Amino acid sequence: MVPLTSDGHVVFEGVSKTFPGTRRATGTVALRDVSLDIAPGTIYGVIGYSGAGKSTLIRTVNGLEQPTAGRVLVDGTDVASLSGRALRDAQKRTGMIFQQFNLLETVRARDNVALPLRLDGVGAREARARADEVLEFVGLGGRADSHPGELSGGQKQRVGIARALVRQPRILLADEATSALDPTTTGQIIELLRRINSEYGTTVLVVTHEMDVIRDLAGRVAVMEGGAVVEEGAVLDVFVHPQQPITRDFVTTVVPQHLPDRVRTDLGGAALWRLLLLDDQVVQPLVSTVVTELGVSVNMLHADMTEIQEHTVGQMIVAVDGPADRVAAARAYLAERVVSLEEVDA
Repeated sequence: MVPLTSDGHVVFEGVSKTFPGTRRATGTVALRDVSLDIAPGTIYGVIGYSGAGKSTLIRTVNGLEQPTAGRVLVDGTDVASLSGRALRDAQKRTGMIFQQFNLLETVRARDNVALPLRLDGVGAREARARADEVLEFVGLGGRADSHPGELSGGQKQRVGIARALVRQPRILLADEATSALDPTTTGQIIELLRRINSEYGTTVLVVTHEMDVIRDLAGRVAVMEGGAVVEEGAVLDVFVHPQQPITRDFVTTVVPQHLPDRVRTDLGGAALWRLLLLDDQVVQPLVSTVVTELGVSVNMLHADMTEIQEHTVGQMIVAVDGPADRVAAARAYLAERVVSLEEVDA
């Protein structure tokens, strides 16, 4: 494979999608006025719970779904305006990875990967040679002759990724590509997707319900609920300053923000604060300073750190007790030195 030269720019302009109903049931609204701009050569995440519309959204990129309203532009071309050979040619430039792998069980890995090329009319020898090249890239050079039943889940997904890459697409669509995998294998697939993006400049659009996948993989994220985008931004910003309740729910799966009820009942009248820290703030002696210089007692109830887009994000939940004026002074001191300080309801 060689690095791609085309853009892979995807723009959703007011995209809505309603699936028609039947005589007994009304139609189902899957997408509601979605507008997003996905820069070429980036990794973009779309997160939401089941039924949020995220899979329908990415299927409009390769024409598997047609919007009811709005446009999906790929490098300036409205995908819905294409048909016949023009649509098939556009689809060849967009690879797709599926949650359940979608491999032919009776066909060896090499031929599973070569299948898209064979359907394009490429000769068997050339198609298999290119399949071997891509299998080597995804780390399965020694398993080309294996059938899917002889492979682990992670290996099957690598075959699926190789199949999606064999046409050298400008855009790679990953539909819950890690949901069926264990955490270790998920990390390996995430690293492979990063490598594809880095080495070949492929635009990667990944949909998932796993916030840790977004944290480790994407640069920007859109949060979907009920077919609409309710929040969008850089991943770090969304983690640090989630605006919507659903976003905060997702962030909590990676950065826990709640205390067990049993702990809360034993706190008495102490002030309960959640501190959010970024990069150098996490190594500052903030707690010891307010204890020694401001004369309050601090009980650290919870603390953790995580890496997000090459930044360190830390949080602490602390119970602070003492005279009211000193607690107020401690609050002011800390609020000036952390990203945010918020009251936690006891």
